[in-house]
Amino acid sequence: MKLTIERAALLKSLAHVQSVVERRNTIPILANVLVEAGDGRLELTATDMDLTIVEQATAEVAAPGATTAPAHTLYDIVRKLPDGAQVQLAASGEAGQLKLSSGRSTFTLATLPKEDFPTSGAEDLPQSFALAAGEIKNLIDRTRFAISTEETRYYLNGIYLHGAEDGAPPLLRAVATDGHRLARFEMPLPEGAQGMPGVIVPRKTVGELRKLIEESDQGVQVSLSDTKVRFAFDSTELTSKLIDGTFPDYERVIPAGNDKIMGVDRRTFSAAVDRVSTISTEKSRAVKLSLGDGSLTLSATSPESGSAVEEIEVNYGGEPLEIGFNSRYLLDIAQQIEGDKAEFALSDAASPTIVRDVEDASALYVLMPMRV
Repeated sequence: MKLTIERAALLKSLAHVQSVVERRNTIPILANVLVEAGDGRLELTATDMDLTIVEQATAEVAAPGATTAPAHTLYDIVRKLPDGAQVQLAASGEAGQLKLSSGRSTFTLATLPKEDFPTSGAEDLPQSFALAAGEIKNLIDRTRFAISTEETRYYLNGIYLHGAEDGAPPLLRAVATDGHRLARFEMPLPEGAQGMPGVIVPRKTVGELRKLIEESDQGVQVSLSDTKVRFAFDSTELTSKLIDGTFPDYERVIPAGNDKIMGVDRRTFSAAVDRVSTISTEKSRAVKLSLGDGSLTLSATSPESGSAVEEIEVNYGGEPLEIGFNSRYLLDIAQQIEGDKAEFALSDAASPTIVRDVEDASALYVLMPMRV
């Protein structure tokens, strides 16, 4: 194998694939990236057995071939080369080495045989539809903060994607919850997604996909089966196993009869929660909301630090109500609201509260209260 490629193109592709590779690997081949050259292009593949990424870049290929090299080391070397450099990669199967040269620098890396690299196999993913990159960004950003990190309830460690076709128009829904809060985002069901299975996309996959599409404005082709999902766009293909579990019936958690409505300026509310929560204990992060006619009093106390109180104006005409929340969760939800106004639909101190962006009906948040 012998090829020449621009540093910028190689660095971009390596940055994408190496982030899938785990830092600590008990299986040596999984620390490597598969490097394949042929037909005017370089193809890089990395996997952790659950998630596989394939990235292509244009290159001048003098001799086609393939090998595997340590992913993080290769990335670090290319990252430290000067801008605008040309990089030559050469490998011969017998030597078990990959030679990287650029200008006056030469590196020789130990390789492992390409035959050892796990094959992902071109699995048939029967369901396929397209989403704009902006739609996927929105879908992820509005929900991923609520993904659970608790390994025991593994079925909550991802975003649940499914079609809600019982209403008009049919919708594609993304839902995440950790038991304390729930985020739901919906958009019109794309062409080709009718009858799609409900799937749980793992947290790591969600994170990698979000990084990859940051610089993309292309459409994303989503293909899925009951066990796998693939996202293809630009010169990148991300394939992931799905979480094998049943997502809970989240509809039951969304309260229907919350009749106490509070409208508040999102920035004012967020800043007040942030200030008052400085006092709350690190463990509970509790902030108490006391609602009265046209005003909201936020307060926090802790045995070590003292107390804090702040009052802000709100649009509220219901009965007085006191309710406590985790301030971190309140701030997470406030960050998702892009409009100026947030709307809280409350019932009582022990029942879940619904939070919405007044200017954007596509997202809905449910927050469980806490005792304060």
